[in-house]
Amino acid sequence: MAESAIATVDSLYKDRSERAKELKGQGKKTIGYLCCQIPAELMTAADLFPFRITGDVSQTITEADQYLETIMCPFCRNSFDMAIRGQYDYLDGFVSPHSCDNILKLYDIWKYNVKPGYSHCLNVPHTNSKSSMEFFKNEIATFRKSLETLIGRGISTDDIKEAIKIHNEYRALVRKFYELSKSNPPLVSGAERMKILLAGMRVPIQEATETLRGAIEEIKGRENTIEEKPRLMIWGPEIDDVPFIQVIEDMGANVVIDDICVGTRPYWRDVKVTSDPLDGLADNYLEQIMCSRTYRIRTGDRRQDLDNRFGYLVKFAKDWDVRGAILLVLTYCDTYEFESVEVKDYLQAAGIPAFATEIDYSLMSIDWLKTRIQAFLEMTA
Repeated sequence: MAESAIATVDSLYKDRSERAKELKGQGKKTIGYLCCQIPAELMTAADLFPFRITGDVSQTITEADQYLETIMCPFCRNSFDMAIRGQYDYLDGFVSPHSCDNILKLYDIWKYNVKPGYSHCLNVPHTNSKSSMEFFKNEIATFRKSLETLIGRGISTDDIKEAIKIHNEYRALVRKFYELSKSNPPLVSGAERMKILLAGMRVPIQEATETLRGAIEEIKGRENTIEEKPRLMIWGPEIDDVPFIQVIEDMGANVVIDDICVGTRPYWRDVKVTSDPLDGLADNYLEQIMCSRTYRIRTGDRRQDLDNRFGYLVKFAKDWDVRGAILLVLTYCDTYEFESVEVKDYLQAAGIPAFATEIDYSLMSIDWLKTRIQAFLEMTA
């Protein structure tokens, strides 16, 4: 009897290396990558397995502090600690974007100390101007050539277009998956939703699509035991482990929608179909992914600028009947720290209660959150 999709998800969450090691034994290369600004479609087109690198808040940092400053992004320190201790030794390569200064510095430290068989740094511009888009397209073309050198053959335009189609199919399914949270009570908890999305980042995209489709059908067909509770949205950077969401829901809320790096952010817009697929990729990964690290050229007056940058969050809140928003910012994450002030003010001006708080990417900081979450839920009740 075939394993259920939810059982597959549980297995992949418990052991992130499970499928990668199986594929390695079959001769398929797995390339780990940081951040949602890496065009994974190119790796799929090269018949490589793009594997999203995440941290693990349940693990204590034991080795990374010998290489990294303690006053830097705790996600970077956590994921590098896992790598230097051999927990990512099944990866055949490592790819990182210039998403922020911490990630950029981590690339060189990872490359020098972990010594992956293949490595590449993708230079992502910090503005979305026309010249930046042209520059980024050239950077993606350089990434393509780097992968071609790795696999020893060319990556055709048709292969890239097919990979974009496959990834867009998964994006559409993720959006359908979030629809399950529009009902009251939602059909799936925020914690389970994150577990399912994380599982999809640990298998090839075709398998991720199959598993997610199966999970959706299982969820729709089972008895719903979730209670009606205050409906919340979370916003932040690399919030990529289940305990971040579980602690909020354990305090008496339902996390029904998000804007985070492993949630809606990479999936909410399809890559556009263009004659040169690199144009569509450049547009998606620079313009369409709404990340605080990208400065968006101001359009119109102050109000119009804010609507352009954050209007989609108010639409999320309306469409998912959100009663409040929690802005989770990792310690030393300057880009999201600065942006959180304006996001909070913008949401509150739209009538959506919001509060921002720092977390240190550890179970200790999650426990510390409980008092603040409880006070916020009492305010939104």
